[in-house]
Amino acid sequence: MSDVPKVKILFTIPNFDTAGSGKVVYDLVKGIDKTKFDIEIACAHNRGAFFKTVEALGCPIHIFDTKTKYRPYYSLLFRVLPISKFYKKNNYDVVHSWQWSNDWTEAIAARLAGTKWIYTKKAMGFNKHWKIKSQLAHFIITINDEMKMYFPNKKNQKLIPLGIDTTYYSSSQFKKSKSEFFEIITVANLVPVKGIEVLIRAVHHLNDRNIRLSILGDNDNDYGKTMHNLCAELDLLDQVVFHGKVLDVRPYITDSDLYVIPTLNQGRKEGMPMALVEAMSMGIPILGSDITGINYVLKDFKTLLFPAGDYKALAKKIKHTQQLNSDEREKIGASLRAYCVNNFTMHSFIKAHEDLYTELTVKN
Repeated sequence: MSDVPKVKILFTIPNFDTAGSGKVVYDLVKGIDKTKFDIEIACAHNRGAFFKTVEALGCPIHIFDTKTKYRPYYSLLFRVLPISKFYKKNNYDVVHSWQWSNDWTEAIAARLAGTKWIYTKKAMGFNKHWKIKSQLAHFIITINDEMKMYFPNKKNQKLIPLGIDTTYYSSSQFKKSKSEFFEIITVANLVPVKGIEVLIRAVHHLNDRNIRLSILGDNDNDYGKTMHNLCAELDLLDQVVFHGKVLDVRPYITDSDLYVIPTLNQGRKEGMPMALVEAMSMGIPILGSDITGINYVLKDFKTLLFPAGDYKALAKKIKHTQQLNSDEREKIGASLRAYCVNNFTMHSFIKAHEDLYTELTVKN
């Protein structure tokens, strides 16, 4: 048995209900070498069905918010101290933040506790608070090749693309249901930047009653209602189905002929959209808007990209895919899955993190 002490790591994440990184963190916790690392998780609440799945991993989970409001600045230290004491009490070697926001109070708390603090940059966008967060970080992990432009002078950064369990995301586990329609699917929690209206308008533009669109993701908000109303306005209620939040998307992807991710080129955009990678791993044809993150994942499949926000261009791409025979579509899907297996493996993802944690905690 090794005398080398285990490295103790805390993963922080907003929650496992709305946080898009939940499955990634789950896979990382599940796969990391427990003989070398002790893993704990901190999140703000325990709501959502997926939390139970994470809980079943058996690692300690703290329902504790590791960030606080910036303002008022004069009392910030007072609000940060409980977080710092939490880090120190639990004697973490590394705090790895999976928070989506530009919060830097976590980093201040870690600095006060003498704990290494790193974060994964999950989405595009940068402002003064991101700059502060990046300066305070001991290390930054990026997930696409354009993110490094945000930190030109930061040596302690590395590109580690998100990994996926390609055995779990495999259509070989499911039997495709027969359908007389051309089935399109998209998976996203409905917020305006996701550009769902572009996909809906593309389907309307095609004027083809043989096309069906399935939209999976939380739609219980104003934007979701707007999208439902748009379908009613365009007389598409018999062609578009809003399934809401679905815990296991694999059967729906298996039954589909095409996956579309129509994110707009604005706001937070995409870092590395895992719903897209999941669909690739399931081996079906893909179409994606030509923006950072999506074009990183599809960099070897340029013909599958369309100009963001251009529903007519998307409609043309959909029509082309629809006109392919089943063998041609299967060939595209097989190529996408092979690329996913070769470039986004969970093994490589976990190994890169293990190496980084070890490097950060080596005693001089």
